[in-house]
Amino acid sequence: MTEADGALIPEQGWHCLHLFYRVEYGQWQLLTPEEQREAKTRLSAIVQEVRAVESTQLLTLSVVTPKADLAFMLVTPDLHTANRVEKQLSLALGPDVLVPVYSYLSLTEESEYRMSDQEYAAILENEQGVVHGTPEFEKSMAAFDERMKHYRHERVYPTLPDWPVVSFYNMTKRRGEQRNWYTLPLEDRRQLMLGHGAIGRQYAGKVKQLITGSTGLDDAEWGVTLFARDTFQIKSIVYQMRFDPVSAEYADFGEFFIALQLPLDELFRRLQL
Repeated sequence: MTEADGALIPEQGWHCLHLFYRVEYGQWQLLTPEEQREAKTRLSAIVQEVRAVESTQLLTLSVVTPKADLAFMLVTPDLHTANRVEKQLSLALGPDVLVPVYSYLSLTEESEYRMSDQEYAAILENEQGVVHGTPEFEKSMAAFDERMKHYRHERVYPTLPDWPVVSFYNMTKRRGEQRNWYTLPLEDRRQLMLGHGAIGRQYAGKVKQLITGSTGLDDAEWGVTLFARDTFQIKSIVYQMRFDPVSAEYADFGEFFIALQLPLDELFRRLQL
């Protein structure tokens, strides 16, 4: 990490923090109406202040199931910012009103298993019949290079979409006696992940995925955030990927959280605060 003006910025990527809370309505009702208004104003001001920080994004979410009531998703370069914001959000509505039920810290990262130029060139020649060295081939390779640059940048420095449905879960690769991801040769892992990624590309325009790494940062190895416009697409992509060997043979999953991305005033109404 580099350190400038007290900031803790990763060498690559941004910090990603998922925070899930239950509202303790008994504590909330102990506040006077004026104190409740002040608390909501305070939380609104914190959200606006955080969103004004450079390269920082904060989503406000209403969790659909009773696992939690509301959630925040924070993406920011500085670990100090992430730490400070977590403390501010937790206390914003008053002591013990927001009770943490789950949290997850990870880093945005570039995939080590992305398709190489050589692999795409082979697809052009062998599957699409595009002759190496022709203008069509060079044009296709240039377009592929631009797509990959955009893909890598979005993986490491993402722009979170405003799509209403948000799903989050963590996952870890297996290390069992029968199936151990980390004992597979790199090329085998790359080929498996390329097949896994091909399924995800079928949902382009329907599901946006943010895969963040958490090895050494939290209990699992990756956090997966899926954005969609309806729940069917979330269910469909996760179900289809379950049959892929990467998931079926080598992956273990944590809890699934499903939420709706809402503006804060609507979130207050939804929670009856």
